[in-house]
Amino acid sequence: MTQQSESATSTPPRTPTREAAAPSAPSRLAPPFPPLAAPRPLGERRVWPRTFHDRLTAPLPGFKTLARFAREGSVRPGPEGLADIPRLPFEPGPVPRVDARTVAVSWAGHASWVVQIGGLTVLTDPVWSRRILGTPARVTPVGVAWSALPRVDAVVISHNHYDHLDAPTLRRLPRHTPVFVPAGLAPWFRRRRFTQVTELDWWEAAELSGVRFDFVPAHHWSKRTLTDTCRSLWGGWILTAPDGQRVHFAGDTGYGHWFTRIGERYPGIDLALLPIGAYDPRWWLSDVHCDPEEAVRAAQDLGARRMAPMHWATFVLSAEPVLEPLTRVRVAWEKAGLDRRDLWDMPVGASRVLEDTHP
Repeated sequence: MTQQSESATSTPPRTPTREAAAPSAPSRLAPPFPPLAAPRPLGERRVWPRTFHDRLTAPLPGFKTLARFAREGSVRPGPEGLADIPRLPFEPGPVPRVDARTVAVSWAGHASWVVQIGGLTVLTDPVWSRRILGTPARVTPVGVAWSALPRVDAVVISHNHYDHLDAPTLRRLPRHTPVFVPAGLAPWFRRRRFTQVTELDWWEAAELSGVRFDFVPAHHWSKRTLTDTCRSLWGGWILTAPDGQRVHFAGDTGYGHWFTRIGERYPGIDLALLPIGAYDPRWWLSDVHCDPEEAVRAAQDLGARRMAPMHWATFVLSAEPVLEPLTRVRVAWEKAGLDRRDLWDMPVGASRVLEDTHP
């Protein structure tokens, strides 16, 4: 995410002071702490605060910050940083056919995943458009053709920025598709005639066909127009199958203590889908986007068994060279002493099936 990629007036909050987060790897047998909330009713109509500004850990940028951003210029890589676009990994393949006890993920690009879990097919932040507002066209094609998708059983949305909430893509879905969204975002969907919209606050959950959808904290923000800054919430999702298999979809987030807290409350995360791109310049983006090293630390804090990088290789949103996120995340993973097989650094379009290690 960058200023240009969300709207012509959008600006992220400045870098907050972060709490130290020690790595943790909680056992699946350990009880969640604090206890998980009971699932809320699907499609529940709720009243929310007018703004979620109180969820920010730093104020929005002032004039001096905006002036520095304008003075320092580019939010895109230079010619050398763009030269590797033809080398970006793109290997489209079929979506796996799996049963209800098997978890599989397919990366369509950016933050869009096809997650098959508990017998459901769930799309995360689906963006099948070639272009989003204020940003050059995608540099890799969509990795999973819309026509190749299984029936979509549910959609989860992390926040309302244009590279995560894409109206043209969502118009392709039947309006009765269950949609899980952050607090305050349901009216956007209801205006578009979606009939099964469930909005949740952090640490709340809902359940569909035995699969649990928990909305968890992130440090980001929201905005689509001149007048709606932080009018809806932002966050990530924990998807838990009936047999306990868990996938964490982080959406957009900076690094901080919330990853440890999520890992404590949801022990035994099997796979974390974590963002590694759109991080340069750090003085501008560090509070809202992890860099590759922070994403590896986040996976450790979560206690996740595996990590799949995302939020790179699709749209050119910031100034780092296009292949740099992949190089840096591989180095950080090795330096952390983690098993190379557990870094699922997948090409756009690729799929992986999670081996069932549960009783």
